[in-house]
Amino acid sequence: MGTSGIGQIDMVDFDTVGLHNIHRQVAFTLKDEGRLKAEVVVEMIEAKNPFVKAIAHTMDFEAFKKLENSYDLILDATDNLPTRQAIDEYAKSLNTPWIYASVEEFNGQVCFFEKASFQVFNISDHKPGGITAPIVMHIASLQANLALRYLAGLSVVKDKLYYLYFNSDGEFITEKFGMPTS
Repeated sequence: MGTSGIGQIDMVDFDTVGLHNIHRQVAFTLKDEGRLKAEVVVEMIEAKNPFVKAIAHTMDFEAFKKLENSYDLILDATDNLPTRQAIDEYAKSLNTPWIYASVEEFNGQVCFFEKASFQVFNISDHKPGGITAPIVMHIASLQANLALRYLAGLSVVKDKLYYLYFNSDGEFITEKFGMPTS
């Protein structure tokens, strides 16, 4: 997104880079271990495109919400359901669409949320598996493409989940599911 000429990108993350991030997140290198993720990403964006205003908010999401900022679009790059639920509530309170992206093992999913409810993901007993780097890049690319199309005023399918996975024969499958709106 940062190299695409977006006017401003705000990164919200209080977490630091760990070794477990480096194999699957291209923004980080070994020298970034222990540094704040948002600051590393902002530095990378500024180095690649100095015409984009990139801002690091190194705080948790609850503190960020109190800043009362407004956005054209929100992108989720989190790794837990409670934070995603908070993003959904925040986005809906601002009447701002958001794009959810999630990966697990060799699978991934993306959804452009406008009116649909994220409550369908309210699962309390799910224990996530590992994550492979190629699916992270694939899902992030799909999420970025949706965002760029939307911000450019092009059509995007809203409130439909795209689920991408390999079946037992190793065939890559994409399924689409309409999301509930309440």
